Amino acid sequence: MVFNSIQFVLFFPIVTLLYFLLPFKYRWFHLLIASCIFYMFFIPQYIFILFTTIVIDYIAGIWIEKSDNRKTKKRYLVISIISTCLVLFVFKYFDFFNENMLLLSHKFGFHYPEKTIHFILPIGLSFHTFQSLSYVIEVYKGKQKAEKHFGIYSLYVMFYPQLVTGPIERPQNLLVQLRQEKKFQYSNLSEGMRLILFGLFIKMVVADNLAVYVDQIYTDPTTHSTLSILTGLFFYSFQIYCDFYGYSSIAIGCARVMGYSLMDNFRTPYFSQSIGEFWHRWHISLSSWFRDYVYFSLGGNRVKLQRWVFNILVVFALSGLWHGAQWTFVIWGLAHGILLVLETLLNRVLGAGKDREVPQIRKFFQVIFTFTTVTFVWVLFRAKDMSQVSSVFKSVFQNVGLQDNFHVEPKIWFFLLCFIILDSFLVNKRFDLWCGKQKLVPRWSFYAIMIFLIIVQSNVDNFPFIYFQF
Repeated sequence: MVFNSIQFVLFFPIVTLLYFLLPFKYRWFHLLIASCIFYMFFIPQYIFILFTTIVIDYIAGIWIEKSDNRKTKKRYLVISIISTCLVLFVFKYFDFFNENMLLLSHKFGFHYPEKTIHFILPIGLSFHTFQSLSYVIEVYKGKQKAEKHFGIYSLYVMFYPQLVTGPIERPQNLLVQLRQEKKFQYSNLSEGMRLILFGLFIKMVVADNLAVYVDQIYTDPTTHSTLSILTGLFFYSFQIYCDFYGYSSIAIGCARVMGYSLMDNFRTPYFSQSIGEFWHRWHISLSSWFRDYVYFSLGGNRVKLQRWVFNILVVFALSGLWHGAQWTFVIWGLAHGILLVLETLLNRVLGAGKDREVPQIRKFFQVIFTFTTVTFVWVLFRAKDMSQVSSVFKSVFQNVGLQDNFHVEPKIWFFLLCFIILDSFLVNKRFDLWCGKQKLVPRWSFYAIMIFLIIVQSNVDNFPFIYFQF
């Protein structure tokens, strides 16, 4: 079930209403059943895969906590991580591994038996795998008590608002809340509904309308002029942002209506003045996951320069691989890692200090430079393979004077401009809280305009959320 569907329009109010009507002791079961129904709308049988990872990490958490021996604890942790990641490997990475092993066997002349297994990737597998892993790691570190209630733990992994595309929650935040009795509050309802409306607007009006033009460019970049391709790349930066930001906003909003607080996943990333700042503002739940569980485990920045560079590149390569079993994603991640390393080294050479006052004009150009860099690197993310990446960049330089039929409707520029202006008001703010501080008339005008545009200007193709594929 997707948020921008008729089914969800019926599902959400029914589930929420029953949640508040039921006695507290039955609510966990109600939400768990609702989450199962939500997930089974995609491919019903794949819920057993999700159930497998839940059982593995639930048992591992209890064994880790019960053990008094550190080596035994670590053994249980390793078994849990390997078992959970094995499920992810089989369904997401086996074909990728198999194809590359076959290429290597042909190149170096060793025998590798060709094995073909084609699975449809379970929706949100990477997201709930990482959420499950964060639980056992936190139990191992002694920062989280093992959850003895199997139903509550299952709900922690399957909580429907963020089950499919995050945010990836830590147990200290979500698991604790699932044991608390939530009472209906109008403030939660208004804040949550604002986020849902905002998320639907930027997804269905901005992202989906931009997607039409992005698809035209990537279908065959060689037939489009330099200006058209650059427009398409610019559009994709906002398509993926509004698409994923929209989903996260709806997820946070759905949870908020019931009284649950999920972490913010975006903080106006395109107003970042550096690549480092961009990654503190983009997909925060994932970047903080890699920081806490991979980067710090490798030694972070408390190591020699060469080892620090290695740590950064490993983290970003894994981040790219997490997004997809394809070399374009790995190279996309490495590109960001290299950019971050170069940026850090350059700042050291130039002596750029945090305490030094930076002129506004310089900040402006840093934002433009960072956005432009991120936009070009997005090509690796959007392209289906390296051949298409090459085609896009070649066409940018070769098709300067080419005439094409690429035409953008004025309303698309208007929607995009409105979002950029709105986003500029939301620097270090969340839409629901910012909007709640506005006066009655402008606030309800916002609501009316967004509802009207969702109804009238939503793209008829109803594009799926981009991050569903991960």
